[in-house]
Amino acid sequence: MTELSWVPTSCTLPTEQQPLRVAEWDQLFADQLAAATRPDLLRLQLVLVGGEGVEEQVRDLAGRESGCCSFFTFTVTPAADGQVHLDVAVDPAHEKVLTALHERITADGGRP
Repeated sequence: MTELSWVPTSCTLPTEQQPLRVAEWDQLFADQLAAATRPDLLRLQLVLVGGEGVEEQVRDLAGRESGCCSFFTFTVTPAADGQVHLDVAVDPAHEKVLTALHERITADGGRP
């Protein structure tokens, strides 16, 4: 699989901007990811370590992603312990995209 082969053709983000967006997500996960679970095939639940500006960063990135990939539904919820929960859902036609995202997140040397 090439670096961006999992990006669906329904994504409207210009091709030259896709690596930059992927890098933003990668950096967020590298810096903040505490846990990732897949409660079912169409949903991914992420727990991010909170901190100054993290919730705003997640909301901004999720909002921009929704703008080009409308098949994603992002729910951002701040937790009482300061963590940020990010729920990512897709429709059945985009299950493979969610699977690729989950594999990308968890492939980095035993990350959650």
